[in-house]
Amino acid sequence: MANRQKTERSKQFFEEGRHKLVGGVASALHKAEWEEYPIYIERALGSRIYDVDGNEYVDYFGGYGPMILGYCPKAVDQAVIEQIGRGTQFAAPFPQLNQLSNKLTQIIPCAELVSYTCTGTESNMLNFRLARAFTGKDKILKFEGHYHGWSDEEWISHNPPLVKMLGPRNNPWKVLSSPGQRLAALDDVLVLPWNDLDLVRQVVKRHGHEIAAIITEPVMFNAEPVMPKPGYLEGLRAITQESEIVLIFDEVITGFRLALGGAQQFYGVTPDLCTFAKAVAGGYPLAGVAGKREILESGVQPAGTFNANPIVVAAALATIAELEKPGVYDRMARITRRLAEGVTEIASRKGIVLYSASIASVWQLEFGITAPMTDYRDTLKVDKSRYQQFRTLCLDRGIRFHPSRGRFYVSAAHTDEDVDRTLVVVEEVLAEIARA
Repeated sequence: MANRQKTERSKQFFEEGRHKLVGGVASALHKAEWEEYPIYIERALGSRIYDVDGNEYVDYFGGYGPMILGYCPKAVDQAVIEQIGRGTQFAAPFPQLNQLSNKLTQIIPCAELVSYTCTGTESNMLNFRLARAFTGKDKILKFEGHYHGWSDEEWISHNPPLVKMLGPRNNPWKVLSSPGQRLAALDDVLVLPWNDLDLVRQVVKRHGHEIAAIITEPVMFNAEPVMPKPGYLEGLRAITQESEIVLIFDEVITGFRLALGGAQQFYGVTPDLCTFAKAVAGGYPLAGVAGKREILESGVQPAGTFNANPIVVAAALATIAELEKPGVYDRMARITRRLAEGVTEIASRKGIVLYSASIASVWQLEFGITAPMTDYRDTLKVDKSRYQQFRTLCLDRGIRFHPSRGRFYVSAAHTDEDVDRTLVVVEEVLAEIARA
């Protein structure tokens, strides 16, 4: 089992790295603000990850979502290795690109055409431009707590730490997320709390003639997880169709994870456009937009040196082939339910106030609440300090969770043995918390 006293090499690497690397990490996601230093990883395989001090962890991070098959899946690795032998970058189309495009239009309900980028951020920039080109309107309506990328227009009202920063519920303030964002980025963005169709109707009544698109995560996964209320996604679909507004599902997380066809397949609601990324290529940087032909043929063509390069296309084709095998999604969902239900049962016995639930291969755990949340403002009621304590104690015992929120991924490589080991650790940790 891992022990905090045995991560000295990680600490040394971090001290060395931050002298030449901004923040000591390559992405702001790689270290939580409250952590002294992150764990440095040496290798990973299946459901397990190994740090530079030789500690082994059952991993529920999943590389922030892409590792839906687990680490180093043989089929994906082999496809990539074979493609390396044929070439990694052509700056030209190639037959497998057609094969992948055909496959995606078969899988994703809204997909009549697809377009490729390398990241979710770029894909949503493309979505915004497509919606504006198609409708001739400028404004984008998004929701508090939803993350659509880190460009100036996208990164608005994502994670303010206090409810009072959000303003009135029926007329929220628009909150920038970073130094250097232009104030002008707020001009064409409207913001609302999620899961409230009445508020959407009110805003569309006032601004529908200006709104090019409504963008939403079908499940709010980029904060503490929040599920859509029954009928909410269907309501957004009806409102946008009535008002000639493009409906965009940001399926960076939900795509290929809730179902092969994403949340739109899972919930039976088809948007006009969707964003895909993360799980589609099993750990390789492929992203893009899928949607209606008439919108994607609005004259907007993304440019990018590495868009849908041969390596990521090979990885995506291999990943999808594995996900198409019978029983893969059912098995991941069963494993995930075992975790969520097991945690709930342990917490009940220990007298710990928390909420744990699962959807497909994603499960959640929040301290200080006992029922599902309905919007971002609800997530600010969660006891974050208790979660940080829980996460640290679990990491010390060889279970790796998200450093700052209770959202966890299960992969096709996770086993019942992993669940058993995890629940033993959770039992021990919640007992320690209960005694404190």
